[in-house]
Amino acid sequence: MNISEENFIINLGIHVRQIREKKGLSQQDLADDCGITQNQVGRIERAEINTTVKTLVRIANALDVEPKELLDFPLK
Repeated sequence: MNISEENFIINLGIHVRQIREKKGLSQQDLADDCGITQNQVGRIERAEINTTVKTLVRIANALDVEPKELLDFPLK
């Protein structure tokens, strides 16, 4: 199965938002815990930017999940 980079980034953003909301965190809470801006969190969730692995690790740590869990989502 092939997936476009754009589709993957869209699904990643949706998944990050779902985990964040499940944990009861606002975008600002997550940003503060990651050391990034709220604007950057929003742009990741809206698939406006292709984030780095370094930032994904920070997000995973802030959400208290394994980094691989951020990438474990159904492809649509």
